[in-house]
Amino acid sequence: MKIKYNLIHEDKKTQARYGTLKTNYGEYETPMFMPVGTQATVKTLSPEEVKATGAGVILANTYHLWLRPGEDIVAKAGGLHKFMNYDGPILTDSGGFQVFSLAKPKDISEEGVMFKSHIDGTKLMLTPEKSIAIQNKLDSDIAMSFDECPPASASHEYLKNSVERTVRWAKRGLDVHQNPKQSLFGIVQGGPYADLRKYSAIETVKLDFDGYSIGGVANDDEAKEDMYNAIEYSIPYLPKDKPRYLMGVGEPIDIIEGVIRGIDMFDCVIPTRIARHGNAFTRHGRMNIKNAKYKEDFTPIEEDCDCYACKHYTKAYIRHLINVDETFGARLLSIHNIRFLIRLTEQLRIAIKEDRILEYREEFIRSYYEKDQ
Repeated sequence: MKIKYNLIHEDKKTQARYGTLKTNYGEYETPMFMPVGTQATVKTLSPEEVKATGAGVILANTYHLWLRPGEDIVAKAGGLHKFMNYDGPILTDSGGFQVFSLAKPKDISEEGVMFKSHIDGTKLMLTPEKSIAIQNKLDSDIAMSFDECPPASASHEYLKNSVERTVRWAKRGLDVHQNPKQSLFGIVQGGPYADLRKYSAIETVKLDFDGYSIGGVANDDEAKEDMYNAIEYSIPYLPKDKPRYLMGVGEPIDIIEGVIRGIDMFDCVIPTRIARHGNAFTRHGRMNIKNAKYKEDFTPIEEDCDCYACKHYTKAYIRHLINVDETFGARLLSIHNIRFLIRLTEQLRIAIKEDRILEYREEFIRSYYEKDQ
């Protein structure tokens, strides 16, 4: 079954919207945060632990699964859901982001991208057709079009050619897509330029995808203002009856700003990545649990958090685990951080329904930036 988006309520003062996403594994509310399970696993967590955070859709990475264990192995296992034992919707990216970080501009052609494997240096070619074929075999619920993901600092001329190529690649991927249960999303690119974002959105929407993503906003060299502008330049040209996904964005304030501008879906590796370095999201900003002041702090990370870590363990204990390199510490912080972002989207949904999302943003900013931890 293809996914179906149902728009239920729009905030009276902003572009924020509350809706539901009907999938092969049930119906989920939006806005939503999607944990990332790059290699068919959310790092350090079991599928049951991921589910317990309130997660619906999770991500897996086409590039990494293509290289190891290979899409044919996953297909023989019965697809990604059975392979990784996740009883919920899965989205696979196109593999493009990883490929472009490994390729040079001269390696990009109309056919696709030539690059070297990060594992053994083998020369490989990824094309729109190949990306879709891999995702068809992985059998995710949502597949992504293969797009070029150029740096935000690229020139207008380069980005114009890149956007035009991405539209052609999107059409080629759509033409070979053969999994009837799998939805396919198109991706809007264009860097920080309003005219290119508009062109990309209009031309991609003409192809009639099941949903639309805004890409190229999670680059390391991109300013937040450029990210927010890219959303604003794209959203007016995207249909209201299809889901909108902002790729690779997971900082709490960016999720809030994205929702205010009309985004429904977010993903990012940040909650598990910062957890492995001893950091936790809290309503008063990031907490570095390695700080000496938590050595004898026998309270949870957050008193009002309902996650497994906060219900059962203290800062002092988690600090000890992190300081002695015990994986359980990273697991507990990962559970908390994912739950924090999912709780954030739950609160945003309530704020949208009550037409008070701008007030929610102000309250959040006041609390989140009031002190360093």
